[in-house]
Amino acid sequence: MKENLLKILESIIRKLAQLTLWRYRPGIIGVTGSVGKTSTKMAIAEILKYDRDLRFSKGNFNNEIGLPLTILGGWGEIRGTFFWLKVIFSSLLNAFAPLSWIKKKYPELLVLEYAADRPGDIRRLLTIARPNISIITAIGEIPVHIEFYAGSEEVAREKGRLIEYLPSAGFAVLNYDDETVMALKDRTRANVITFGFARGADMRIANFETKSAGFKPLGISFKLEYGGSVVPIRIDKVFGRAQAYASAAAACVGVIFGLNLVKISEALKNYVPATGRMRLVAGQNSTYILDDSYNASPMSVHAALDTLRDLPAKRKIAVLGDMTEIGPYTIQAHEEIGKIASDVVDVLITVGIAAKLIADSAIKEGFKKKNVYQFNDAGDAIKPIEEMIKKGDLILVKGSHIMRMEEIVEEIQLLEEFTLPNFAKQNLGGFTPEEIKEENSDTTNG
Repeated sequence: MKENLLKILESIIRKLAQLTLWRYRPGIIGVTGSVGKTSTKMAIAEILKYDRDLRFSKGNFNNEIGLPLTILGGWGEIRGTFFWLKVIFSSLLNAFAPLSWIKKKYPELLVLEYAADRPGDIRRLLTIARPNISIITAIGEIPVHIEFYAGSEEVAREKGRLIEYLPSAGFAVLNYDDETVMALKDRTRANVITFGFARGADMRIANFETKSAGFKPLGISFKLEYGGSVVPIRIDKVFGRAQAYASAAAACVGVIFGLNLVKISEALKNYVPATGRMRLVAGQNSTYILDDSYNASPMSVHAALDTLRDLPAKRKIAVLGDMTEIGPYTIQAHEEIGKIASDVVDVLITVGIAAKLIADSAIKEGFKKKNVYQFNDAGDAIKPIEEMIKKGDLILVKGSHIMRMEEIVEEIQLLEEFTLPNFAKQNLGGFTPEEIKEENSDTTNG
């Protein structure tokens, strides 16, 4: 019964989304890939929002419910019958009522994510909305959701549909560093513009650096080179080459819309990635957390560990959960991550059954067993991690969405009131809460 109702609901909002697009004819920017879709979408929005009236979802609304909801402007916390009745009624009004009745103008541009969890997903989403500009962020050798496909080539073919359906006057924005992505370029009749670190990319990333002050991570800096022009980019409180890729892909879109690199650089200063995408969070006991908890694939976990390697810290702790939906690659991928982690971290914490393979692999590589901790789920890991972390630790938290790794971040992050400007000076005589605890502890012990 529930399944039938869901199918009816999908059919209704699909048709309403199609009618809305038919009436208002907005430009559509589509983003797909195995990693970096949401970050790229947010970076595009940051660059274009000052010059264009656009709409984008702040979460990953990228399936047969989420994509039409973005078109209809109906995202939010989805709750029951009233929510859906409100969405349907307002969408009918927008689709059929005279424009003089409608208070809110429809956006000029939509930035949409297209997920390819299973074969046929992109094709179905394209029956709702076909982009004028399509971006493929990355695919890699072991893409996420590969367990539902015959292999990585089939995943690539599915994601490639996003550029295959572009008009000849459209643009395909492709990751120059990803061989699988670049192998798709002949499948489009649109103009191709590339981004990446390698020489030959149209929008080239150069001089990438991770910035820190002592043991405090600050952010990333790099240069963007395009058409003979070069601009510096600095983004605070975000980390990893993945964010440079997202910025470069978004810069390609900015150039397509006629923006110069200086304006793009200024806009990217304000870029903030979505929660759980390599964001820096203040942790308890004067620690820092690299919150990359939203999802995980072999490619993204490898990239996260590379970022952890580049940052200074008294101790580096990785809290890694299962990487799901990778089918026959499960054992190989988790063992490979264990090998990488053994050379990067001081303490390794794994969450989940498959993630035990990460721990076992790290130990086989010579990593000290006493510095490895294994838990079945996120809830079991929280208290031991709270007791373990200490001043100067840098903690990476990452795992597939189903592992609920964000619960760990929520519990070990610093309380919001202690991060307010001047709180320490105004209320604690210039000391932080942690310093006061240490001072009291020293006095008691002495």
